[in-house]
Amino acid sequence: MEKELNVKGMMCKMCQKHVHDALAGMAGVSAVDVDLEKGTAKVTADREIPQDEFKKVIEEAGYELA
Repeated sequence: MEKELNVKGMMCKMCQKHVHDALAGMAGVSAVDVDLEKGTAKVTADREIPQDEFKKVIEEAGYELA
């Protein structure tokens, strides 16, 4: 599955890396591309991941899933 997420609260490259690392650590995730300027994260995974799992991981990292 591929999903594009809108992430609020990223202000710098460290924020971008923090979001990337949080999403990349999820079970089944094979690729993550975080775009700081657009405020998006594209996730590729080998399983269907519910939106609430993404929300939990992003909020635990200190950001907001829009």
